[in-house]
Amino acid sequence: MVPLRRPRCLATPAGIQLPTAPEYINAMSLFAIILFVGTMLISLWAAARVKSVYRRYSQVPASSRATGAEVARAILQRAGISDVEILPHDELLGDHYDPTNKRLVLSTHNFHGNSVAAYGVAAHECGHAIQHQQAYGPLHWRMAAVGATNFASQIVMWLPMIGMFTGILSWNTASWIMAAAWGVIMLFNLITLPVEFDASARAKRVLAEMGFIGTDEEMTGVRKVLDAAGWTYVAALITSLGYLLYHLLPLLTGGRRSE
Repeated sequence: MVPLRRPRCLATPAGIQLPTAPEYINAMSLFAIILFVGTMLISLWAAARVKSVYRRYSQVPASSRATGAEVARAILQRAGISDVEILPHDELLGDHYDPTNKRLVLSTHNFHGNSVAAYGVAAHECGHAIQHQQAYGPLHWRMAAVGATNFASQIVMWLPMIGMFTGILSWNTASWIMAAAWGVIMLFNLITLPVEFDASARAKRVLAEMGFIGTDEEMTGVRKVLDAAGWTYVAALITSLGYLLYHLLPLLTGGRRSE
């Protein structure tokens, strides 16, 4: 009967022991599971939180009674911006500022509504328009990176399936491509943080200065809505960083996830 032996380790010239291939593969498989589940939970939590907070404060009317579109128009006029069109959109939480076409798009609820949440979202998008007017660096970096990021997103979506069914790429080549693609996405998400946080800071400040928010309770609502939205961008950064490390670390350490 062959005695059971513990897996051997590979010794480096410096005397440092590295795990054997099966041990390394098992460790990376466990890391992949933790990464997938962990990032999914973080993303789901962030999305659920922003919807919950928005739903709560969309039921709290602001004391000024103006609509979100009127608030946005007043903020833009105060900043000297007259060439940005304010439009309604049917998608819930699909609010955004389009710098290419100079359009500020608000969901129907925020466009016509006068809730604390509508004010916060409208002022936040105005913050992006003001960033564009003032040539705010991170916003222009993000705009310049959109094309590369969209291309990288297609790579991380399709390359694993192409590699699985065709085998045309070696593990090393595919890993470098995936690491590079996730690196682009991670940098885009990193640049996004100051863009979004700055827009939220501008929104809170201008709403108070212009008198649209009249009580501490209303300001608390605006802050909670915008802070909850900010967590979705943090979740996106954590996810992209995790997958970057997953593909990059085996290349840097000389290990392989599979044979």
